[in-house]
Amino acid sequence: MTSFPQNQNDLGYAVDIVLCIDATASMKPTLDNVKHGALSFPGRLVQEMAAKGREIRSLRLKVIAFRDFGDRAEDALAESQFLRIPSQVDEFERTVGTLSPGGGGDVPESGLEALAVAMHSNWETGLDRRRHVIVIFTDAPAHPLGDPRQTNAPGYPQSAPRSLDELFTLWGHAQSRESLMENSAKRLLIFAPEEYPWADIADDWNNTLFFPSVAGEGLEEWEMDEIIATIASSL
Repeated sequence: MTSFPQNQNDLGYAVDIVLCIDATASMKPTLDNVKHGALSFPGRLVQEMAAKGREIRSLRLKVIAFRDFGDRAEDALAESQFLRIPSQVDEFERTVGTLSPGGGGDVPESGLEALAVAMHSNWETGLDRRRHVIVIFTDAPAHPLGDPRQTNAPGYPQSAPRSLDELFTLWGHAQSRESLMENSAKRLLIFAPEEYPWADIADDWNNTLFFPSVAGEGLEEWEMDEIIATIASSL
């Protein structure tokens, strides 16, 4: 697990956060808690940042709900636009409120596809201090990229590469020129079981924090207060 670089200057931040949320049936016991936490997320993050002497001048949130392309392709992935907070907070709340558990098929889900789609987001390029944060909530491992049961499904995202190595190339290392995201701005927080591919990503990817959970038991052990504090500390 790597640590994020810290900025000492007290400047305003442009913060984009993409919440990738597992919405399969196994998440039913905890999805309501994740939804409730997400609804209070904007205000609590601003408060936490203010307590650290850091000002958020621009905050946008986006939600990606994922299930399993090999099970039910028609609702395997749903992506919102970036929503500006506070002016579009009502739309953000409606988006989160529509999440409901269902589907999933076998144990692995399409979490890597959700991550790939998140990486291709239309990230903010303004202000000197930018943070582009992806947060993944899941209680399951992920299908390997390139699995024909997934890639041949209707609506499969064309932006998804065909291997974890290719996805890492898009993420890029600290000196990479091929990185899809801005290296100094990007952050990845993973709340997931210590299984493929999440443990591998935690070991190999820079600017990544991994919080292992128990597969099949959701994310009860990670309270939203801790998640908010972790994100704020990583900015």
